[in-house]
Amino acid sequence: MSMKLDRITSNPARMNGQPCIRNLRLTVRRVIELLAIYPEREELRQEFPELEDEDIQQALIYASTYLDDRIIELSPSYETVA
Repeated sequence: MSMKLDRITSNPARMNGQPCIRNLRLTVRRVIELLAIYPEREELRQEFPELEDEDIQQALIYASTYLDDRIIELSPSYETVA
């Protein structure tokens, strides 16, 4: 699946060049963090009305693509048995 991430912007003069949502002062990293903090989307919308569903979707896709080819060492205590 290929999707155009047209809502993810990066400007060296804004937020240290970190990928942001539509040139807002809201980084992709912050959006992912907010999804963890606000499990209810309605509550997230109240706190950040400028954040649209498409913004959230593209932030998640961007983050998953970024992690796609990385190997992350996890603590053995978090291993699960299938």
